[in-house]
Amino acid sequence: ENEQKVNEQKDNEQKTRDEEKKKKEELRGFWLTRIVFLRCLAFIYCVGFSVALFQNKALIGQNGILPIPGYMDKLRHHFGLSPSKTTLESVLSVPTLFWFVPPDHTDLALDAISTTGLVLSLGVLLQGSANMFIMFLMWILYHSLVNVGQRWYAFGWESQLLETGFLAIWLVPVFSLSLHPPNTPTSRIVVYGYRWLLFRIMLGAGLIKIRGDKCWRDLTCMNYHYETQPVPNPLSWLLHHAPPEWHQLETAGNHVIELLLPWLLLVPHRAVVAFAGLAQIFFQAVIIMSGNFSFLNWLTMLPAIFCFDDGYLSRFFSTTTKHYARVADKLSHKYKHKPARYQRAVLNGMIGMFLAFLSIPVIQNLMSSQQQMNTSFDSFRLVNTYGAFGSITKERTEVILEGTTSDTINDYTTWREYEFKCKPGSIARKPCVITPYHYRLDWLMWFAAFQDYHHNPWFINLVAKLLEGDSGVRQLIAYDPFTNSTILPKFIRALHYKYEYTELLAETNAFWYRKYLKLYMPPVSLAQLKAASGLSSTSNMHISLKPHPIETTKRAIRTINFACRTLYYLDLKQAVFVVLEWVREQPLVVAILSICRVLLYCTDVWLQCASL
Repeated sequence: ENEQKVNEQKDNEQKTRDEEKKKKEELRGFWLTRIVFLRCLAFIYCVGFSVALFQNKALIGQNGILPIPGYMDKLRHHFGLSPSKTTLESVLSVPTLFWFVPPDHTDLALDAISTTGLVLSLGVLLQGSANMFIMFLMWILYHSLVNVGQRWYAFGWESQLLETGFLAIWLVPVFSLSLHPPNTPTSRIVVYGYRWLLFRIMLGAGLIKIRGDKCWRDLTCMNYHYETQPVPNPLSWLLHHAPPEWHQLETAGNHVIELLLPWLLLVPHRAVVAFAGLAQIFFQAVIIMSGNFSFLNWLTMLPAIFCFDDGYLSRFFSTTTKHYARVADKLSHKYKHKPARYQRAVLNGMIGMFLAFLSIPVIQNLMSSQQQMNTSFDSFRLVNTYGAFGSITKERTEVILEGTTSDTINDYTTWREYEFKCKPGSIARKPCVITPYHYRLDWLMWFAAFQDYHHNPWFINLVAKLLEGDSGVRQLIAYDPFTNSTILPKFIRALHYKYEYTELLAETNAFWYRKYLKLYMPPVSLAQLKAASGLSSTSNMHISLKPHPIETTKRAIRTINFACRTLYYLDLKQAVFVVLEWVREQPLVVAILSICRVLLYCTDVWLQCASL
């Protein structure tokens, strides 16, 4: 028995030594984490440059909907520069390579930038490593596109990608392309910088919701979100029909993840930070499954990768890769007194102080009751403020384009509908799944439904391109009813519809119900657009259209009819109040018509009294 106890004691001691040895050998650095992060960032860059390669010439090309040459002319006018002139101030204020591109080479430059960025990002994706030159080149190439992208690139995920890409420049060696460069261990400043980025993204999104739409506070926003989001997918239709109690739970869970859990990212405890990172990745994955939000949520996952050190990620790597990581880690400690390491430490310290300084206005914005979302405080978009869905639309409306080959417009004109790639149009078409890819035209069409076409010059230019039969713009839409026709459309109009999901068990194959609301844009011809703009071509076209005469007459008749009906059923006091309101808010002619109706009403009352 004594020998047995001694042997058990020895076994326990050996197990303890083995466990301590295993802990010593366990990776605690970020060698493997860096490989995962670089591949994920390269994937996002691939998506961004692919979107640019296949869409940008039609959107911002030399003859695009919003051409770059016209935009650059406006920038030069703003800086007081003559054509083709560039100054250091202009480049630093609007960082883009297009300052140095002749207008007639715009399309070539767009292809060159997109292709170069795509090739570089594919290389990093396959290799899993990069150096400063590659990361800087990808960053400046995408920066050049964002700063001339105008309305098409005016969204938060563009700045978020630029900030994420900027930090990645300091994550890698200067020259080496090794997976495990012993002289360049992963900078802890950059690791904390990415955690700080994730903290700002999530907390900013949570605060803008609480300070914004009331439905976020009464837990009803998710009752509308799945139906009214920009580009829904098939699961959005299904989730919309969940019980109201489930939607309340979703909204409450959103507040917990965006307002409470981000603070765990700042806790100096390995397991706590890992839990916070895992929660954020899970949250972004749920959003990805419930809608098409470009690469926004894929990109938001990236900073969370640095919540996990090699000890967590090593199980996903081969034994050989883990061995090289351990060797590199040991060598990095051996080389820590070399001059190059001191230089790198000084550089990391400067980056940390730089990020801290640029974070001051961001922190002030988060603390402000007038919080701004998706705002940059410097021209290079190095440290930004973020947020999403501060307000939720309660009804979905869509702008539907229709064209006709008829020479005259009347009640018997046959109109044929255009179909976009992914935005709702035909009620029978199944919602699409495109994330992380992004259709920029479809996205802006969602915003156009909230505004008047007069506020969207790009919308008028789009109509002009369709009237011209522009091949590039035709590739941006799913179905052009005049593609196979020898005759181009003579007129195009835009209608405003209200869209609602069909019921869960409805006896129909349709996914939507739609109801006509009003005419969004009156029928216009190419000749009218050119005459209104005073140009012979549709490039740089900025037009203010007048309503079609027929529609103006119909609108006036409806207005007068409504006023008459309203005043007929009101008493005299209410009628006078309505008249005063109309005099104050409406044109003089409408006010006179209202007064005449009041007089008729008074006459009618006097005749009734006389008959009694």
